[in-house]
Amino acid sequence: MLVLTREDISRIYTMKDCLQDVEKVFRDHIEGRVVTPVRTAIDHPKYGATSLYMPSYLEADDYVAVKVISIFPENHVHGIKALQSVILLSEAKTGQHVAMMDASLLTVMRTGASSGVATKYLAKEDATSCAVLGCGAQALGQVQAVMDVRALTEILLYNRTKGKAEELKEMLLAHDPNWNGTIKIVEDANEAVAQADIIICSTKATAPLFDGDNLRPGAHINAIGAFLPHMQEVDLTTLTRSSKVVVDTEEGCLHEAGDLLIPVSRGEWSFDQLHAELGEIVAGKKAGRDHADEITLYKSVGIAYLDTAVAKSVYERALAAGVGVSINL
Repeated sequence: MLVLTREDISRIYTMKDCLQDVEKVFRDHIEGRVVTPVRTAIDHPKYGATSLYMPSYLEADDYVAVKVISIFPENHVHGIKALQSVILLSEAKTGQHVAMMDASLLTVMRTGASSGVATKYLAKEDATSCAVLGCGAQALGQVQAVMDVRALTEILLYNRTKGKAEELKEMLLAHDPNWNGTIKIVEDANEAVAQADIIICSTKATAPLFDGDNLRPGAHINAIGAFLPHMQEVDLTTLTRSSKVVVDTEEGCLHEAGDLLIPVSRGEWSFDQLHAELGEIVAGKKAGRDHADEITLYKSVGIAYLDTAVAKSVYERALAAGVGVSINL
């Protein structure tokens, strides 16, 4: 078995690689070459935390994997990362377990790439400004992916704790010192939304982050933070103003997407109003953006086949590069 650390992965795998892998597996899913049970979520109310168990099988590639991810927001008190995860990758032909890898970086990358693919197909071609609401663990990957598909010149950061926004600003500047755009930290989410072509929502909020009336014509929203039924980042106004509501998978969102399930429970919205799964747009079966002024929303709760796809790619790159440590169990 090959064991790969976060540092190993960062040496051989880029966001551009991840965007390509994620776009491909979205298409494979629509073509019926992926098997993904609904993930199992275990809440830990005692600690305000969640553990997720996410299996998937890529039939076309003959790999199966399971990711275990722990989200413990109060871990900062103990000096431990809030998001911790690992992927076990197996060959589907023999069942042999071929790799174990840290998945914290890959989770950030594949979640960012999912939004990046959505942005590629749904945001305006000339989008230049991006608002980030929530500057925690997922935000860096979100912005990196969006910057790979759109030529951003301005990024607006909002976080309830201003220090987190300041940390993200420094990370973004360090990531790409040659980027010539501006990064502003704002005090109000509505202020950020009102100035943005692209909005990233990346929080564990249980109430909407902004008033949808503040959305500009032509705005695109990537809502990725509310991954349980009681969580909510976008309001009903945002849903009703969006001419296209797109999801990573309808099945996953039917179980977990509070942004959609809460208005459904109130009789204010219906899954009949869903435009498409993202893979349907990638595969050309449904339309992406039709005109410059329409508002679009991408809702993602995360799906295991993204993890299997990136793990398979990382494993094969690691073998070719001689990266990682091989162990016998």
